Amino acid sequence: MSTKKDGRKSGKNQEKQKNVSIQNNASKQKRISGQKQVSERKNVSGKKQTSERKNVSGKKQTSEQKNVFGKKQTSERKNVSGKKRTSERKKISGKKRTSKQKNNSGQKQAFRQKLFVASAAVIGSLCIAYLCVSFYFMKHFFPNTIINGQDFSGQTAEAAEAFFKEKTEGYSLTVIANGSGTETIHGSEISLTCREGGEIKAVLKQQNAFQWPVKLWDKKASEVRIELSYDRAALEKRIQSLDAVTSEQIPASSAFPKYDGNTYVIEPESYGTAVNIRAVKECITNSVQTFAAEVDLKQADCYETPKYTSQSEQVTSACETLNTYCRASITYNMDVPVVVDKALISGWLSVDGDMNVTLNEAAVREWMREFGKRYDTLGSSRTFTTPAGKTAEVSGGTYGWSVDEDGETALLIDHIKKGEVLSKEPAWCQTAAAHGAQDWGSTYIDVDLSAQHMWYVVNGGIAMQCDVVTGAPDASKVTPAGVYYVSEKLSPTVLIGETQADGKPEYEQEVDYWMRVTQSGIGFHDADWQLAFGGDLYLSRGSHGCINMSKYDAQTLYSMIELGVPAVIHY
Repeated sequence: MSTKKDGRKSGKNQEKQKNVSIQNNASKQKRISGQKQVSERKNVSGKKQTSERKNVSGKKQTSEQKNVFGKKQTSERKNVSGKKRTSERKKISGKKRTSKQKNNSGQKQAFRQKLFVASAAVIGSLCIAYLCVSFYFMKHFFPNTIINGQDFSGQTAEAAEAFFKEKTEGYSLTVIANGSGTETIHGSEISLTCREGGEIKAVLKQQNAFQWPVKLWDKKASEVRIELSYDRAALEKRIQSLDAVTSEQIPASSAFPKYDGNTYVIEPESYGTAVNIRAVKECITNSVQTFAAEVDLKQADCYETPKYTSQSEQVTSACETLNTYCRASITYNMDVPVVVDKALISGWLSVDGDMNVTLNEAAVREWMREFGKRYDTLGSSRTFTTPAGKTAEVSGGTYGWSVDEDGETALLIDHIKKGEVLSKEPAWCQTAAAHGAQDWGSTYIDVDLSAQHMWYVVNGGIAMQCDVVTGAPDASKVTPAGVYYVSEKLSPTVLIGETQADGKPEYEQEVDYWMRVTQSGIGFHDADWQLAFGGDLYLSRGSHGCINMSKYDAQTLYSMIELGVPAVIHY
């Protein structure tokens, strides 16, 4: 029992010791494990701290080192690494290329052989086709081959000959005339036949059959003319007998400007019925050669055509010029205004066949001459009432209106050509005081040779009057009648007569007051040698032509008048 109890106690103690031992081992292991963990944590923590320190303290050094040595190291590494990689790539690439090149070389050689065979086959086929077509065109006409107006593309010479032979048999040409109907020319009338002599075959032989590729793409027609056989004289005679040729030949007329009473307008052209015989012959002959069924002479321009139409620039330009001339209107300010306008100007204008406009200057000059006759008073006859109330007539002298006809004609032509509108006085060679019968106006000297009396009229009123002695009733001494003007005043002067045979003047007479009125030396002057004035004294004591006055009257008149005052001397 004791042994068993001891054994149980001993077993319990062993178990306790095992448990203690296990616990101790576990505790040791925990301590060891803890120490390891602490150590590991320290190592880890130290490494981290070391790494951080390295990171902190080494960044600057690393950066500097990298800056200092990085470039060189990088360059060296790149060189070493690049050379190695390049060498490896070349080896690999070389092996690949060698393999591919061998494969490609074999494929290309096979392709070339196939291409050569195919090309040879194509070229051979083309050559055979080219030769076949060339042989074809040795017996057929090229495309667009026209013979006498007929298309023989791709046809044989035999076919062309057959065509012409058939056409000549029963051929007829219908001629359409303008206004005279139609007429027919039969081939039998002119012995029309197709010549047999190989002309058509010669045309075929002339073409180079080997040039057919060019001709296929050439759109231009090859015109060929072969001569048909016909009686030329018979055709000529037949053409001359056509109604279009034998009927009345009304010539064509050009369009032209025409005055309609107000302005110039274009009169349209007319074509008439006159034919151009040369054009007719050429047109009909060509129609026969080409086997035309009909020919319209008008459409073929066989009629004479007008040189100018209403649309021609020459016609419109001429019309504009004429209307420019007719726009002119020149009014001459006479006693009754005289107007030169389109009604008169249109009669002086003309247009020639080349549409050149002409202003008839000779007609303008003739009109101006008539104008001058109407309004010139110089030397003309005037009827008037004297200061004494007598009706008198006077003509001749050197005073009055005189139109400068040559000068005014040139001016009028210029006005017309410029189309000017204006009012004016004509150009004068000489003027007077007024228009009308009494052109000397209201201030003048009046000398009545019959009454041997004179008046000086100023503005219609008598300013002075006196008796006078005029020229003796001798042809060489008579005072000339007429209308003159005072052209010279001298005080005093010496009057000298005509030179006599002995070389001396007929007279030399000193006067105090001299007023000339004619170029020949007739004038008013004092004559103290005259005992009296007026009456019939001129018959016995007449002057050499001058109007003698008393000194007082001569002085009075001299003091009152001016140069240019008219002097009317009449009976």
